[in-house]
Amino acid sequence: MKLHKIEAGDFQVDGGAAFGVVPKRVWQKRYACNDDNFCRVTMRCLLVDTGERRIIIDTGCGDKQLEYLKYYDFVDVINFETELNKIGYSCNDITDVVYTHLHFDHCGGSTYYNSDKTKIEFTFPNATHYVGEAQWNNFLKPNVREGDSYFPENVMPIHEAGKLRLITENQWICPEVELRIFNGHTVGQLVCYIHTEMKTFVYVGDVIPTATNIPVAWISAYDLNPIVAMEEKKILLDEAALKHQILIFEHDAYVESIG
Repeated sequence: MKLHKIEAGDFQVDGGAAFGVVPKRVWQKRYACNDDNFCRVTMRCLLVDTGERRIIIDTGCGDKQLEYLKYYDFVDVINFETELNKIGYSCNDITDVVYTHLHFDHCGGSTYYNSDKTKIEFTFPNATHYVGEAQWNNFLKPNVREGDSYFPENVMPIHEAGKLRLITENQWICPEVELRIFNGHTVGQLVCYIHTEMKTFVYVGDVIPTATNIPVAWISAYDLNPIVAMEEKKILLDEAALKHQILIFEHDAYVESIG
């Protein structure tokens, strides 16, 4: 098995949003911010090559909504074909795409506009795409907190093409990759457990967006259900400690993994 990180770009988030009720005088000692209280975060995607399957976990924001989302100051947003070519792959090689959830910074890169911006194209045309069923239903009828984070053009064409598979319970999509449902940040979020002979790697998504968010009470203000977010984070962390799993962080600009 081979694992390849793919840095899909960086953006800025407000530190108060990133660390919730934790006071700035406490969190700024652990995560850097600028004079405007903004923290740099990354969109760290993962390519899992099992030999039989080539699985992309999350796809960053893509370039379709950059002007609308310019408040976040996105930089270095990638072209997946270019990045995959650097490590010996192409977008056509990808067999599966897993969305942890459908907020724009996790799924936008899986579609793009053609050259004259009249048609949506698929970044990974041969892939089956996976998302939690509860997350999909939330995407279709979002609550007031999450409505601005969902864009139909990111995934609706994939659904209409019959390439989207809905996950209703914890399951394995191949012998090496397990999907588990976590509901605190948003409903139906998927956490990927990648099992090798030596170690299990856990792509934690927004359950633990940065290493600084590891303490159970250090949750983001973006979390839809704070109590559930803390409870489920503790479950994840307890198992990781017991089984010596390696956590891979999607948003931490300074720490890629820990374990």
